[in-house]
Amino acid sequence: MRLTTKGRFAVTAMIDLALRQDKGPVTLSAISQRQEISLSYLEQLFGKLRRHEIVESVRGPGGGYTLARRMEDVTVADIIIAVDEPLDATQCGGKENCHGADQQTGTRCMTHDLWATLNAKMVEYLDSVSLKDLVDQQKQKNTESVVVVHRPQVAA
Repeated sequence: MRLTTKGRFAVTAMIDLALRQDKGPVTLSAISQRQEISLSYLEQLFGKLRRHEIVESVRGPGGGYTLARRMEDVTVADIIIAVDEPLDATQCGGKENCHGADQQTGTRCMTHDLWATLNAKMVEYLDSVSLKDLVDQQKQKNTESVVVVHRPQVAA
């Protein structure tokens, strides 16, 4: 499987959104600055996410994006599929003509079943990871990195 920038950016942006939406709609320009992702690229991704009813847009002053579903109900697979990211490790794109369209239809390569099984396992795994899981991981990382060390002062 080759997860491209599109899928990685979409998941990253969704984590950013989910972490901050409790304070109101999150603007794409804010996500763009924090995550260093092009604003025009985010606009394309969020258009697709909105069409798949994963996010909602709020217009006007104070507008931006919020989740259309609870974090628990959004999986990484949902996000990647919404932005049209293929989850396919086969050479033929699942069409079972691994040796090309000019070859006999249905001619599979010797490793087709291996890659098809890998595809199923990837989708199964990504479907088992919710946006809430990723947000909780980020919150855990943030609390672990804010450890205050108190050293008692020794009188001289």
